Amino acid sequence: MGTKKTMQVTSKFHIIGTISMIWLLAVAFMLFLRPVILPPVLNLGLEKEEVVIYGPWDNERFAEEGQPNEGELEEEAVKEEAWSYNDSCKFNLVESIPQDLPYISVRSAAQPLIQSWMELLDSAQESVHIASYYWSLTGSDIGTNDSSSQPGEELLAKLETLLARNVSLTVATSDPTLAVNSTDLEVLMSKGAQVRKIPMKYLTHGVLHSKFWIVDMKHVYLGSANMDWRSLTQVKELGVVIYNCSSLAYDLEKTFQTYWVLGIPGATIPKPWPQNYSTNINWHHPLQETFDKMVTTAYFSASPPILCPRGRTKDLEALLSVIWGAEKFLYVSVMEYFPTSRFEHPVKYWPVIDNALREAAFNRHVLIHLLISCGKNSDPSMFPYLKSLQALTNPQTNITIEVKIFIIPVGNHSNIPYSRVSHSKYAVTEKKAYLGTSNWSKDYFTNTAGVGLVINQSSSDPQHSVPTIQDNLKSIFERDWQSPYAVSLEELPGQQDCVWHA
Repeated sequence: MGTKKTMQVTSKFHIIGTISMIWLLAVAFMLFLRPVILPPVLNLGLEKEEVVIYGPWDNERFAEEGQPNEGELEEEAVKEEAWSYNDSCKFNLVESIPQDLPYISVRSAAQPLIQSWMELLDSAQESVHIASYYWSLTGSDIGTNDSSSQPGEELLAKLETLLARNVSLTVATSDPTLAVNSTDLEVLMSKGAQVRKIPMKYLTHGVLHSKFWIVDMKHVYLGSANMDWRSLTQVKELGVVIYNCSSLAYDLEKTFQTYWVLGIPGATIPKPWPQNYSTNINWHHPLQETFDKMVTTAYFSASPPILCPRGRTKDLEALLSVIWGAEKFLYVSVMEYFPTSRFEHPVKYWPVIDNALREAAFNRHVLIHLLISCGKNSDPSMFPYLKSLQALTNPQTNITIEVKIFIIPVGNHSNIPYSRVSHSKYAVTEKKAYLGTSNWSKDYFTNTAGVGLVINQSSSDPQHSVPTIQDNLKSIFERDWQSPYAVSLEELPGQQDCVWHA
């Protein structure tokens, strides 16, 4: 009898032990897969974030606690797997020119945006990933019956055909959205698209302001255009399409995945990000290759810092590096320029970019031209800041900061709200080009999700040189600068299509 009870107890222990072992293995397996299939659920806001302090007049950068700077990556880790791709990267500028702008429409060094987008979708064979602030591709979204909405509606129809061709469509967008009446995403989801709305207001106190595509993990679009029909016919936009470049496509996909994983209900921002989100393509170690006799260096940046996994260059650092590197000229085209916060209360002074521009003009005598947009919905409180910059100009000491305001005539398009404006966000020097998705004020770099591309090109055959991306971007800027739509600050009073006074 005693032996029987002992065997029963032993059997129970065996069963319990087996169940415990299975449970432990299951937990270990889930922890192993966690970075891949689940959003890392870690603390947000309780630990001290990495803080990068910029000296007011120099280029010194100091990192306080948190992740190491990109330059601190171990040398052996710099062997980025992306460089193993057999790439033939090609970089093309693309732009959208509003209707009824004849001077500009016949003088372009870029391909039409809608043409590039349609060609990318036609070429897609496996997948299309899109990050966009909001979606509004039909005129009915804003209660407008206008023929200029047709390209947007055709684009939406083209996106629907992807799913019929067995091409997956994955979308990350901001929540809440500006386009409250749009049904674009519901239409696409009904066809099989995967959509996640990222609660950036809760996560970072900002929005998802990025605008990029990744097609078949080898083609990329990045630029100022939202998924909005007005971006195709009523708003001036500029971006770049990168063809046959898996190394950069896979690298930008890592940023897309930082959004995607945060779209799961209850997700919080991990600190640090898991290793599979990190990159070795950055400011200190850019992609460096020769493509079609063009020596090219390039890397992506991201904002805000809390969405930058290990190795990712912060967007502000990328932009400042371009300004700091300028020796001859710096041309800037951006919709809004404020050396302050825009969406904080009370407003905070933030002269980081402003100081970098003043230092470039004053200490290095860099010729600076700023082309800032103004329309019916612009905030005129930015003009005193621009006048302050321009006031530094002194021909006798070779200091030049010149500002012009780009105003697109409304004409017979007054029925279309939030249009007829230049939405571009780029800078170009004799050395590099920066193309981004952010306006130039504090919030866009500290709280808002955005991306940037820094690129430099030079010909490997000086005897048969072709224009670099810097050359083409400079040409576009000079075309706009010299156009009748660019007016000086002194000419602003009386401009009927610009809100130039409070």
